[in-house]
Amino acid sequence: MAMSGDYALRFLQRLHVEVEAHQDELTRLDAAIGDADHGTNLLRGLTAVAEKLPALAGRDAGTILKTAGMTLFSTVGGTSGPLYGTAFIRAGMVFADRPELTTSNVVAAWEAALEGIQARGKAQRGEKTMVDVFAPALDALRAATADGNNLAAAMRAAVAAAEAGMKATIPMQATKGRASYLGERSVGHQDPGATSAHMMVRVMYEVMEAPAV
Repeated sequence: MAMSGDYALRFLQRLHVEVEAHQDELTRLDAAIGDADHGTNLLRGLTAVAEKLPALAGRDAGTILKTAGMTLFSTVGGTSGPLYGTAFIRAGMVFADRPELTTSNVVAAWEAALEGIQARGKAQRGEKTMVDVFAPALDALRAATADGNNLAAAMRAAVAAAEAGMKATIPMQATKGRASYLGERSVGHQDPGATSAHMMVRVMYEVMEAPAV
């Protein structure tokens, strides 16, 4: 299996590039039901993370993810900073002192990250949030690994579930965050947090499949 520290570095580097490329899309989605700053805020945080990555080369994934999480906490405004910051810190705690990327520690890290998001955001499925992406993706990951699929195949299933979860937020009425103030007017809009969450799941898989250079 790949070294977990190398994977964490490549994941964060690629995520920064993806959010930069889709910043306007995330902001446009947030303009419809939020404060129109999700793309800007998330990019600011990931740019700060990217600036710290060269100094983290050779470190374990736990250290890298915890550093990223604390950086997001301190640089990203709104709710996404604390939520994603908590997710990365919780995942980093699972990866501490685990040099290799394995199916079991990926599942455990994902479980810890989702638990952290739900505890901090007090959110459940069906409330038009990033939970509506991460939870079904984790279900798919667990089911695929239980069926004997390798990690890459299980992650493909997780990406498909994440995309379905993202699209499922469109007809939902938001009951959490800034979007909840709109009530029924939030129906018909894709949640920006769910969109960035899907992006993260997709990047997790793409980096896993891409050879290290």
